[in-house]
Amino acid sequence: MQNKINKDKSLYGDILSLSLAENSRLAYEKGWSVFHDYCASRGIDSLKATQEDVANFFLFLSLVPRSENATVKHGEPLSLSTLTLYKSAIANKYNEAGMVSPTRSPKVSAILKGLARYRGQPPRRVKALRDHHVLQMLEKCGSSLIGVRDKAILALGFAAALRRSEICGLMISDIEIIPPIDCWDTKKMFITVRKSKTDQFSKSYRIAVPQGRRIRPIDRLQDWISASGITQGHLFRTMRRGSVINGNPLHHSDIPRLVKKYSRAIGINPDDVSGHSLRAGFITSAAVHNARMDKIMEITRHTNPSTVIRYIRDADIFRDHAGENFL
Repeated sequence: MQNKINKDKSLYGDILSLSLAENSRLAYEKGWSVFHDYCASRGIDSLKATQEDVANFFLFLSLVPRSENATVKHGEPLSLSTLTLYKSAIANKYNEAGMVSPTRSPKVSAILKGLARYRGQPPRRVKALRDHHVLQMLEKCGSSLIGVRDKAILALGFAAALRRSEICGLMISDIEIIPPIDCWDTKKMFITVRKSKTDQFSKSYRIAVPQGRRIRPIDRLQDWISASGITQGHLFRTMRRGSVINGNPLHHSDIPRLVKKYSRAIGINPDDVSGHSLRAGFITSAAVHNARMDKIMEITRHTNPSTVIRYIRDADIFRDHAGENFL
């Protein structure tokens, strides 16, 4: 009987853990760890924290520079978005324990609102890497095996407007290349994104990617598949010195590092870009080239047009400017 109870508890825990996406689960684990360490350093039971304890925790992380903060690493105080993530991590832990979270207190919400006003921190907008930026970055990749891989990542990440986790999750079996049917036709490709930020239940999306004339994502991808010899499993993998391919898939944190590396190489401040810059760049480039909203959303898989409109507004901001004829 006891073995059955233990087995049921284990199954319950496994199923409960699946309620969160992998990236969210890892982020929540980190947030809870920071809060737990903070409480332990002050003799507080982290699962019996009061609203005042949580409010003081956020004040501490927001106002104390990390060079003076033993809980986290050196640098500036944590951003408001990180504090919000930590709030969710605490709430999730209390929910799992069947307890009411102190983060639900109006006092905690008031503290976060007050910090937002005090710091006056605008939401971060990363630089969109346009088509001409991507072309320049591709030229900097070189001809080594790592360079061939990076070309495929940059070209495909841009052409399919992929999120960084989607790039890392691609499998060889997710790629379907359609050869031209006659001399007037060009290669085409479908890629299947089996799980993404907006598709946590793995319904999957099928994205059409044309060959194009300049960035040529299909050629770049075929070059990588041919050079790497990968025939199954993850499409993009880590590599050791000497261009030796590991069996490990790229981690989503590898994508922003790659984007920053080649952005720096073409003279763009790497602090201005992130893994999202390729996706943002596709939307912006499509808007500049007068692509229809519905066709853009077919690729990006956005369900809310207002999200896409932000990028289009940035692309069109100087077109037909109100002061163009008199300034």
